[in-house]
Amino acid sequence: MRISVSSDMDEPVARLLVAELRERGHEVRAHGALRAGADPQWAVCSEAAAREVAEGAAEQAVVCCWTGTGASIAANKVPGVRAALCADAATAEGARRWNDANVLALSLRLTSEPLLKEILDAWFAAAPSRDEEDRRNVAHVEELDARPR
Repeated sequence: MRISVSSDMDEPVARLLVAELRERGHEVRAHGALRAGADPQWAVCSEAAAREVAEGAAEQAVVCCWTGTGASIAANKVPGVRAALCADAATAEGARRWNDANVLALSLRLTSEPLLKEILDAWFAAAPSRDEEDRRNVAHVEELDARPR
C-alpha cells in the first residue's frame, strides 16, 4: 500500500514510523521534516500528505506533529480526508472501523515505540464497518465535504 507520511519534526518516533511502515511492506511517500527540502510546517506537510490520499496518489496517510492535533486539523481540511488523532490501539481500531478513517494522526510527544506498533497493528487490522448506520454516518461526512463553503 502507498502511504504518505508527514512530520513537522525529524523525531525518532517519526523515523521509526517510516521504518516500521516499510518493514510491513508499504511504499512510503515522505513529507515535511522527513524529506530533504520539503516545508516542515505542520499545516503544510500534513496537507500535502492528506492531499495525496484525496487525489488517489496514496491509499492512506499518517500525519505527525508534537501533539498530533494540528496535523489532524490540517489533514481534515482536505475534502475526502477523514483524519483521526489516535493515542492508543483501541481508538485506532475504532477510527478505521466506525469512521472509515483514511488518515492516522499521531503525537510525536506521546507515542512510544511499543505504542506506535500497537496503534499500527490495530489500524491495519481493522476494516471499515459494513453496518448501515456506520455507512450512513461516513456518507454524511462525505456530503459535508461536497457542500459549498
